[in-house]
Amino acid sequence: MTDLSLYRNIGIFAHVDAGKTTTTERILKLTGKIHKLGEVHDGAATTDFMEQEQERGITIQSAATSCFWNEHRFNIIDTPGHVDFTIEVYRSLKVLDGGVGVFCGSGGVEPQSETNWRYANDSEVARVIFVNKLDRLGADFYRVTKQVQDVLGANPLVMVLPIGTEDDFTGVVDLLTRKAWVWDNSGDPVNYEIQDVPADMVDTVEEWREKLIEMAVEQDDDALEKYLDGEEPDMAIIKACIRKGTIALDFFPTYCGSAFKNKGIQLVLNAVIDYLPSPTEVKPQPEVDDEGEETGKFAIVDVEKPFRALAFKIMDDRYGALTFIRIYSGKLNKGDSILNSYTGKTERVGRMVEMHADERIELDSGQAGDIIAIVGMKNVQTGHTLCDPKFPATLEPMVFPDPVISIAVSPKDKAGSEKMGIAIGKMIAEDPSFRVETDEDSGETILKGMGELHLDIKVDILKRTHGIDVEVGKPQVAYRETITKTIEDSYTHKKQSGGSGQFGKIEYKIEPGEPGSGFIFESKVTGGNVPREFWPAVEKGFKNSIDQGVLAGFPCLDFKVTLLDGAFHAVDSSAVAFEIAAKAAYRQSLPKAGPQLIEPIMKVDVFTPEDHVGDVIGDLNRRRGMIKSQEANVTGVRIKADVPLSEMFGYIGDLRTMTSGRGQFSMEFSHYLACPKNISEEVIKEVKERNEKK
Repeated sequence: MTDLSLYRNIGIFAHVDAGKTTTTERILKLTGKIHKLGEVHDGAATTDFMEQEQERGITIQSAATSCFWNEHRFNIIDTPGHVDFTIEVYRSLKVLDGGVGVFCGSGGVEPQSETNWRYANDSEVARVIFVNKLDRLGADFYRVTKQVQDVLGANPLVMVLPIGTEDDFTGVVDLLTRKAWVWDNSGDPVNYEIQDVPADMVDTVEEWREKLIEMAVEQDDDALEKYLDGEEPDMAIIKACIRKGTIALDFFPTYCGSAFKNKGIQLVLNAVIDYLPSPTEVKPQPEVDDEGEETGKFAIVDVEKPFRALAFKIMDDRYGALTFIRIYSGKLNKGDSILNSYTGKTERVGRMVEMHADERIELDSGQAGDIIAIVGMKNVQTGHTLCDPKFPATLEPMVFPDPVISIAVSPKDKAGSEKMGIAIGKMIAEDPSFRVETDEDSGETILKGMGELHLDIKVDILKRTHGIDVEVGKPQVAYRETITKTIEDSYTHKKQSGGSGQFGKIEYKIEPGEPGSGFIFESKVTGGNVPREFWPAVEKGFKNSIDQGVLAGFPCLDFKVTLLDGAFHAVDSSAVAFEIAAKAAYRQSLPKAGPQLIEPIMKVDVFTPEDHVGDVIGDLNRRRGMIKSQEANVTGVRIKADVPLSEMFGYIGDLRTMTSGRGQFSMEFSHYLACPKNISEEVIKEVKERNEKK
């Protein structure tokens, strides 16, 4: 049985281009997992194994790998930095116990770092900070630590100081041991010497070391008392204090180096062991009931407890579906039957593997604390709980944001249609932030995602991985129609030439209803002029007509029809005659009732740094938005507004341009509102042109 105190489940996360994947490569090299370094810019990094990742030099999906350092087992997840794929970061953080936040020495705390930091705070994940790229032009370690404080509202606990900057960066001084780690220029991470602190840095080192120890001993009253009496605690106590404060999220041990030049990585690996929690030291996962409410029970990390695991990622590759799971308690053996508490079905575990990016190593068993993959699970989706059938339980599920952008796609030929259905099914299972629906109005397949890059990659995967050629259309807005005036009218349906005839006369009133009221029908006929058995036929005639509005053919909402009077014929009247009369009455009267086009209004929530608030509000106003509120917090300002959907296409790109990539937004449907005349005329014209082409 493995000793869980030797486990570290960590994620590496940061802004685009801060050097996460390069840092992961260096860790794998140092721990002996790989022998040849792959570089991101050559498209050869171990954890970037998708074609799309290698071409674009970005990470799209989180990759898992395991390695050993000083007899400790590291399960590492390299996560994407791009905002469109934050979902990957979110779900990785959900199953990790600790993290390494990588910041660029010259770029500093960038927008996406803020988002990921926020996610990590929500998931209460302990972190160490690694300020990377100190060999870069303009790199400044002290500036970045100040930004961590100001922008993220976090406490960096500076553990090392850089020796030299930019081209002269040669190594770091470990403040605790007062020793300098200096690397040569061979580029080999193991070619370093431990020396005394350079003479010109002695005073600076003492100053920062004092700050470090002061912050650390606050975690322990006895140590603090001794320190205030002028006695420095021994190294074991200081490290225990730092560990306690790190796990409590009071501060974040901060390191620096250059992953590309192989400098400074060893100290980060040592910090992961010394200060980040093992699986038993983090808060256990809460269990929930069918309603999603916490039950007060927890999945305690213990090999002897019943089996509990969370599926956090599904990946489809050439060998079949892989389900990545984090085991929280108990153990799992090949051949075991496990229950999916979401579907209520049990499945047998055929093969289990340990993943090293896209290579796999067969396993016979897994235990609490492990992150492994199971091959060939059916019906398991991200966020499902897998457990012991004798002790069913559900762990707190993952909550995914709703997509903010959609495009219409259609296969170029009939054969592609069936293939597309299967391919999209697999893609939805892999990525919970990707949704698909069929537009009932146009019959098109609508893909919905987190951003334009996200959907761009999805279309690329459809074309390359699944070999389906698709045409991508621009998204259509679901307009609706309604009326603005009350009108009284009558209609007689008469067909009485030879044979049994048809006759039905109705007098009625049509009036606008409250927004959201839908279609309402009422009859006020007295005296039997329209017999009661024909009233439902009149209602049905109107109701069946509302799908086709009189302006542009969009469904008609929110109006009321009152049947006032009419006439019938003892022989020729029938339910069908009255239904036909009502349909004709709808076509006759609606154009007179002031028909109007209404458009979907979205509830938009924008997050922006303070410097760009004016630009963002001005832009929302130009998009016909109504600003509802704005509130400031440590990292920026949240602006809430109601904006027409038709004005929101391409918004993510514009927002990122305005806010230097730091803005984010989410939106959901709120209500329908009348369209301005010029927009309404344009839409009606477009629809007419489209219909003429057909």
